[in-house]
Amino acid sequence: MQLQQDYDVLRDIMEKFHPSLYWYTSKDSMDIYFDQYRKLVTDSMNEQQFGFRVLAPLTTQIRCGHTSFNFSKSWSNLFRGVPLPSFPLYMKVWGDTMIVLSNLNKNDSLIKRGTQITSINGLQSRELSDIMFDYMPTDGFAENVNYIRISNSFPYYHRNIIGLSKQYTIGYLDSTLQERFIKIPYHNPYGDTVRAKKKKDAVKVARKKIPRSERLQYYRSFTADTAHNLAILSVHSFDDGYGLKRFYRKSFKTIRKQKMTNLAIDIRNNGGGRVNNYVKLSKYIRNSPFKVADSAYSITRHFGPYRKYFQRSIINSTAMKFFTKKNTDGNYHFRYWEQHTFKPYSKKLFKGNVYVLIGGPTFSASTLFCNTVQGQENVTLIGEETGGGHHGNNGLMIPYITLPNTKMRVSMPLFRLVQYNHVPKNGRGVIPDITVMPTSTAVRQGIDLKMETVKSIISNRTADTANRQLPSDSRLE
Repeated sequence: MQLQQDYDVLRDIMEKFHPSLYWYTSKDSMDIYFDQYRKLVTDSMNEQQFGFRVLAPLTTQIRCGHTSFNFSKSWSNLFRGVPLPSFPLYMKVWGDTMIVLSNLNKNDSLIKRGTQITSINGLQSRELSDIMFDYMPTDGFAENVNYIRISNSFPYYHRNIIGLSKQYTIGYLDSTLQERFIKIPYHNPYGDTVRAKKKKDAVKVARKKIPRSERLQYYRSFTADTAHNLAILSVHSFDDGYGLKRFYRKSFKTIRKQKMTNLAIDIRNNGGGRVNNYVKLSKYIRNSPFKVADSAYSITRHFGPYRKYFQRSIINSTAMKFFTKKNTDGNYHFRYWEQHTFKPYSKKLFKGNVYVLIGGPTFSASTLFCNTVQGQENVTLIGEETGGGHHGNNGLMIPYITLPNTKMRVSMPLFRLVQYNHVPKNGRGVIPDITVMPTSTAVRQGIDLKMETVKSIISNRTADTANRQLPSDSRLE
């Protein structure tokens, strides 16, 4: 059976190459999970079923945020841009709260933005999120990132995990905060007048090509709030291709020129990227020498007969051969990241107040940045727990494994990285110095509570400074 063969190949590769297969889940438990999901595999499954019934819950048990499945390229191309029937509501989800962001059924005037949903087909928010979390990879137990995933793509996850219904019973709070119930139809993008057989001929939604300047502005931007003497540096990725080195240089030059004393670094949506790019930013902020990792290693550097399944196998194996060395523990250590000491910029170092905005999508290399600067006297982390593990995570090289029959892909890191001066391994992300959670009012009104917190702190500090400078008999009450 082809699907069973794919599954067996994946298990074999994970057991031989995954550096943290048993980091948070014991080998005995993983063996049970491997056997359990193997029994669910049948060749009557399509890719969606194999992915969400088998691969997603299996990879979630590893508790590695960089280990996840993706559909084959042919499957992805088949449905790219094609609107599919789905649950109709996009929602902001956190804890036991669900707030409607938009309704795909445009003719529904009752369930609109800002409505608080209490249940869907009898399942309350906490029950829904607990079910969905079983299909989403995390670093250890840092599951805050999953609330963001659900909030960004609630119809997608609800359709693929819970299943599609023609009608949903929705519990919601009315204007008097009384719970009401209503039945709403699923979202049918084709309309009632289009027959099902014509869906195959539906015109795909054309993807608009975004100019490079707009893409760069999205991934990294600099703005100045003169009222608060605040520079805002938004860095949504540490990947190459966004000119980050030049961007940092120009931004900090502007900060020095305008003599700005407050800096907000927004990495709430930064999923990581190149370690070098986080290091370059850290050198403008960190006021003492630092390293990237206490340990960074793979369990092997030779792919052998499995090379044909690994993306960029020749490049990765060559790099591992030249940049790693076998240690007494039997692992292959990337010594540069373990041993090299990075020094802060002496003249370019920012010495004012730094506010780092973090959240669930703060992941991988952006979590390394948090670890590098947290605890410094002039640095305050504000927001929510990061999705990236604080003790460490897996990465550096993250190739896809392409399964032989379905051509479905599973991303799998080759290195385990334990952070420099690491905290104990408890499975949590980086905890902010000041926690700021969403509120129903903020979601309804589109208020950025985390940035507003930064501005409030600056205003209070400014007032305190002015108050201290007044004569003792004229200080503000």
